[in-house]
Amino acid sequence: MIGRIAGRIDYRALDHVLIDVGGVGYLVYCSDRTMQALPRAGEYAALYTELLVREDLLQLFGFTTLVEKEWHRLLMSVQGIGAKASLAILGALGPEGVGRAIALGDWNSVKAAKGVGPKTAQRVVNELKDKAPEIMAMGAGTPISAPTVVTEAAEPGAPVPPPPRPLPAGPGPQAEALSALTNLGYAPGEAAGAVAQASGDAPDAEVAALIRAALKLLAPKG
Repeated sequence: MIGRIAGRIDYRALDHVLIDVGGVGYLVYCSDRTMQALPRAGEYAALYTELLVREDLLQLFGFTTLVEKEWHRLLMSVQGIGAKASLAILGALGPEGVGRAIALGDWNSVKAAKGVGPKTAQRVVNELKDKAPEIMAMGAGTPISAPTVVTEAAEPGAPVPPPPRPLPAGPGPQAEALSALTNLGYAPGEAAGAVAQASGDAPDAEVAALIRAALKLLAPKG
């Protein structure tokens, strides 16, 4: 299993990159969001990867965080969702958006991804709703670091490769708020739904504000 790729980007296409690792080029397919996060050709990058093995095909898929990779794995476990549809969902919503949509039962957001119909979107929500809190609790995840560029062997006067561009970082406020609510005794499913709704109402809210908003949503009505 190839779980990580780190090297220089030889070229970029619309949905994949070719990464040179020690003279071997690896073709890695990525979602639109991951493609946007990667640096230009000639620069160094690193990705978590998932290898798809079929009788007539070997394909690598790349992700900036382990959370994105885990959602890809779970999405592909749903009937009717292949690798292309999974990347479309992740590209349209992002890892946190996928978790929010599934926790809220918002299959219309999932349906917005290219190539995903209403029945398949509903199946995604129904089959993965119980798994959403666990993945959301992972947060955005620690971004994988690009390789250290070694230049000792370079010839005098040779250009020094540019430093690697950092990828999006940090566990997100959703994860911290979800952890706080579960520590307070709320069930993971209801906590995830409340955090997802609060985050949707205020996408830029910090952890404390998310917790307050989620607690209001969880408070008994009447």
